Amino acid sequence: MSTGDNNRWRRIQVGVKDTERLIGQKDYNGAMMKARQTLEFMVKLLAERDNIPNNGDLKSTIDALYQNRRISRTTCEHYHKIRIIGNKAAHEGNKSAHSANQAYRLLSQEMYGFTDAYQSGGRPSTRQNVRRAPARNRNYGRKRPGKKKRPVFTVFDLWKLLIPALCIVLLFLVIRVIKPDSDDKESLARETSTELLPTSSDMVATPTTPPATTDGNGGETEPMPTTAGEPAGTVYKASTELNVRPQPNTNEGRIGMLDRGTVVEYVRKHDEEWAVIMYNGKEAYVASEYLIRE
Repeated sequence: MSTGDNNRWRRIQVGVKDTERLIGQKDYNGAMMKARQTLEFMVKLLAERDNIPNNGDLKSTIDALYQNRRISRTTCEHYHKIRIIGNKAAHEGNKSAHSANQAYRLLSQEMYGFTDAYQSGGRPSTRQNVRRAPARNRNYGRKRPGKKKRPVFTVFDLWKLLIPALCIVLLFLVIRVIKPDSDDKESLARETSTELLPTSSDMVATPTTPPATTDGNGGETEPMPTTAGEPAGTVYKASTELNVRPQPNTNEGRIGMLDRGTVVEYVRKHDEEWAVIMYNGKEAYVASEYLIRE
C-alpha cells in the first residue's frame, strides 16, 4: 500500500472513530452526519480508482459502482442506508440514538470491505461484511436472543390454581347455610297453604241438626218444615252460610253462596233434602235443613 493509500485509509479510520466518539458524547446528529461524510469519501475513492464518473451525486455514484460490479449488492444497500440516515440528520435534524448507532455499525462493517475492494482494483471481495469493529456505546446493537427455557409446572403453581377455586366453593356453602334458597321457602309456603285448604267444597257448615236461632224478641225460630203447604207470608232465612246449586245434587258445582241470615225467596219443597228458591231471577236449589222459618 502506497503512502497515498495509507493516508486515505487513515482518514477513513479517523472518520469511523469520530463517529463512535460523537455517539459516546450523545451527539447523535453529528455522528450521523460524520458517518455520511466518511462514506462519501470512500465512494469517491472507489469511483476514481475505477474511472467511474462522479458528478457529486452520492446516490447515483453508489448505483454506478454496483452496476459496474465494483461493490456487492449488500454493500450497495448499506451505503444507501448510511446516506439516507446522514441526509435526515443534516436536513431534518434527526437526533435518534438508534439511527446513529445503525449508521456507525454499517460504516464500521463496510470499512474493511472498502479496503479489500480498493486494493483489488474495485472488484467486490468475498470477505466483505465479515470483520466488524466493536462498539463502545451500550446502545449499539441488540442482544442476541437466547434459547427460551421451557416453563416447569410445580406443585406451588398447582396450589395457586386450586386455592381460589376452594375459596369460591367454601363461600357458596356458607351462603347456603346462612341464607336458605328462596326456592325452598316458596316450596314450604305452598305446602303449608295446601294443608290449610278445606278438603270438601260443599262442607261450608255441616251440622246434623239445624241450630236453634232466636228472633228479634229473643224467642227461638224453627227450621223449615219438611211438609208441603206453607202458610202465605212465611219468610225463610239461611241459618248458616249456604251453597246455592243449579241441581239438587252435591256433585253439581255451586252457582252462589248465601250468607247467614240472608232472606231467601222460597218457591217450593223439592224433596226431603232440597228446597227450590229464586236466585238471580232463576230457580235454584239449597239444602232445606239449613233454611229456618221466621
